[in-house]
Amino acid sequence: MKALFVNGSPRKNWNTYKMLESAMKGASDSGAETELVNLYDSPAKGCISCFACKVKNSKTNGLCAYRDSLTPILQKALESDIIVAGSPIYFSNVTALTRAFLERLMFPVLSYNGKYDPETHTMESRILTRDIYTAMIYTMGYPDEEGIKDFGYLTMFHETERFMRQLFGYSETLYAYNTYQFADYSRYDVAEGIEPMKAKWREERFPEDLRKAYELGKRLVSLAK
Repeated sequence: MKALFVNGSPRKNWNTYKMLESAMKGASDSGAETELVNLYDSPAKGCISCFACKVKNSKTNGLCAYRDSLTPILQKALESDIIVAGSPIYFSNVTALTRAFLERLMFPVLSYNGKYDPETHTMESRILTRDIYTAMIYTMGYPDEEGIKDFGYLTMFHETERFMRQLFGYSETLYAYNTYQFADYSRYDVAEGIEPMKAKWREERFPEDLRKAYELGKRLVSLAK
């Protein structure tokens, strides 16, 4: 069983990476063959709207037809039983390369050749003949869960999960908020009192977030089996 973990953060060994690393350990401890890739090692484009994946009798088989440094990652994703992507939240959304990855992962496996639903005005279906167990992990600096709701983050999380469930058969979401942003807050122009609050949260709550990520990795392997 193969499990692919995709780091959509430009930072390595920080919040998003650590969450993915913990999820990967959970999957590995449950018997999966795991791999973690960093999207910012090889910057790539998002969907270029060439529609090669929608041409009649397309030979793309769900793999984005545009070829660049993201292609081998997308190939690994389609060959995996589990895909977990992680991203920090920048200006209320995932990073640019996370978005590029998701666009080019999901659009080629979406088929327009489904039965039209007059109530929802949709006709989408998927071309995959097997399920891939997917999850998204989000990290963010916003200090509380109510704020996440107020800023509409949960709507974005739920919509991404809905699309991934539709296209891959299964998806779930995990997020960590109020994350510690800098290794040395004294170097940066931040409000007084922010660092002690963040440090306390990191010490008391982030270990629980990591535990949840570990359990996520284990759970996805159990479901995939």
